[in-house]
Amino acid sequence: MTTTPEIHTQVTSEEIAQVFDEAPPPADLSGYGVEDWFTLAAFWLMVGCVVLQFFTRYVLNDSYAWTEEIAIYALIVVVFLGSSLCVRASRHIQVDFLYRYLPHGPGRVLSTAVDLIRIAFFGYGTWLMHKYASLIPDEMMTTIQFPKSIIFNAVLIAFALMTLRSIQIAWQNARRGYSVLERPAAFDGSED
Repeated sequence: MTTTPEIHTQVTSEEIAQVFDEAPPPADLSGYGVEDWFTLAAFWLMVGCVVLQFFTRYVLNDSYAWTEEIAIYALIVVVFLGSSLCVRASRHIQVDFLYRYLPHGPGRVLSTAVDLIRIAFFGYGTWLMHKYASLIPDEMMTTIQFPKSIIFNAVLIAFALMTLRSIQIAWQNARRGYSVLERPAAFDGSED
């Protein structure tokens, strides 16, 4: 197995300094989905609660009990909405080692089976979350009078998004003729 050697180009300090004089490239937000912005908002809510909890506990020596509960629920929302982002970008942990040794035909069949299993898994998760959320519509949080159903419905929406994104990815893989499992270099920019 041949590896390409790393190429280290010498850069002078003047060239580095000129980079700071150049105008920054325009921000491209087109790669983000709607779930990414809700995930970002839930993340900053969680960060705010953790900072407030730290401040009240260690500086004021009188911690707010509700900050921990809100931070936990915000973390739940971040994890599941962030998972839909990972499905869309095909960034979940996956093992592509076997595909290196399989011919294209069997590799394509196995990759399609993985796509279908992923759709079925997230679809089943959506159904289970719907059943669970419908069982506890009036349950309140422990420290504040706020319904837990908002959190569980956010997780339900996240599972539904993961299912829809899985269908979208399977459709793209079928149209393209390969998936990230079969040709990972085509997705990480290392393929010529």
